[in-house]
Amino acid sequence: MDFEWIMQYDWSAFILNLIIILVQLLAIFLVYLLAKKIGSGLIIKSFSKLQEQKGMHPGRTKTLEKLTINVFTYFLIFILITIVIGIFDYEIAPLIAGAGIIGLAIGFGAQGLVSDVVTGFFILLEKQIEVDEYVSMAGLDGVVEEVGLRTTKLRGFDGTLHFIPNRQISNVSNHSRGTMRALVDISISYDENIDKAMDVLQQACDEIAKIDETIKEGPNVVGVQSLGDSDVVIRIIAKTENMAQWAVERRLRKALKETLDQHGIEIPFPHQVYIEKK
Repeated sequence: MDFEWIMQYDWSAFILNLIIILVQLLAIFLVYLLAKKIGSGLIIKSFSKLQEQKGMHPGRTKTLEKLTINVFTYFLIFILITIVIGIFDYEIAPLIAGAGIIGLAIGFGAQGLVSDVVTGFFILLEKQIEVDEYVSMAGLDGVVEEVGLRTTKLRGFDGTLHFIPNRQISNVSNHSRGTMRALVDISISYDENIDKAMDVLQQACDEIAKIDETIKEGPNVVGVQSLGDSDVVIRIIAKTENMAQWAVERRLRKALKETLDQHGIEIPFPHQVYIEKK
């Protein structure tokens, strides 16, 4: 009996309907991709013009641009799902009408999601962080790549991309506002003349300041920082452009080491003494 039903079923109509549905789905997906590409391009161009006309900070422009694209993508996905449901003969109107009720239920049932959105809104409103800024938050350090409605993307210096829920960002340390500090400690032997060593180091710092445009102030030899077991530690401090402090520190260490060598000033290092007992 079941075999007869299968034989009598209009498979040609079924296959035709299936092909039509698949073609419709493919067309809708292509339209979605095209709309996303065109919409994202228009958003990028709009914020570029806004930056030129209003003189907005580039980091602020990138932050709002990525957020707007994020919201636009969510909106397109919602429309895509609504149209796909309509293809399968579901009523779209009740779905749209019930969206508000579903959203309210999600608001009560997913308080974490609501907290993410609210926190992200205030982060943007108060301009705590911008794209391409070096920050510390949620126990992590890195450069901000995107501030979204739910998560913030932070790129660590080892290349790891961290997705941080906005509700976990309870405090933010922004290292990219204003000049940064480059700090170098260098040691000399107790047998060396401290004043002479400081004078030699300052001369080297002045030479570096003349050729390095990323240095905004200094470098200055501030004096003896500490007295170690076998060395006298002298500290040098400079103010640099944002994100240039590490490169300046590396250049300073190299130049200061070479200067001390040229003037015969010893940089102490651990020694081992072997005593032979007879």
